[in-house]
Amino acid sequence: MRPLPPVLRTVSPRELARRIDAERAGAPFLIYLDGDGSQRIVQLPSHEASLSIGRGHGSDIPLPWDTEVSRVHARLERVGDEWTLADEGLSRNGSFVNGRRLNGRRRLDDGDSITVGHTLLVFRAEMAGGTATTVTAADMAPPELSAAQRRVLQALCDSGREGPYAGPPSNRELAEQLFLSVETVKSHLRVLFELFGVGDLPQNRKRAELVRRAFERGLVR
Repeated sequence: MRPLPPVLRTVSPRELARRIDAERAGAPFLIYLDGDGSQRIVQLPSHEASLSIGRGHGSDIPLPWDTEVSRVHARLERVGDEWTLADEGLSRNGSFVNGRRLNGRRRLDDGDSITVGHTLLVFRAEMAGGTATTVTAADMAPPELSAAQRRVLQALCDSGREGPYAGPPSNRELAEQLFLSVETVKSHLRVLFELFGVGDLPQNRKRAELVRRAFERGLVR
């Protein structure tokens, strides 16, 4: 599985939950950020279909905020069991897949990055053998948690924050929300990091990865 581009990696817990739900559904989808920086997910139909991408509001995937996108820019077309991207002279500025300009039509693979104008869209699909794109932690049994550990984990995941760049709450914010000391929160988080196998990650990645794995294992909704 090709990793997501950096701009799509840091999302709020709610947006992460929606992304995981889309992956678990097993159907191909597009993920991108709109003009306000909010995550958008477009589930692609399972039957033969053709979807237009463009700045016009009549497009199946409208990108009205991006002035570099043509009114009708490109088309996503399902051919058999595969999805393709076509830009056969429709756009003014061209379409790019994984940084290379598209000439005609190209079959899309899981994780392919599509750039139209200033907008980046990522194509997600089932991998060979029917394995969803988020699988590493999802197939593992959830660890046994104490009531206190579960409260801290739930507060970390359900922080109520919005926006694609908002991260999980700080130790102090968790402590104030749960009426605990900062040291108690730190102690619970250290145990949670180990239980979820993220203790060896860099400090700035531990919380986001813990949230992701908690959602994947079904411990929070």
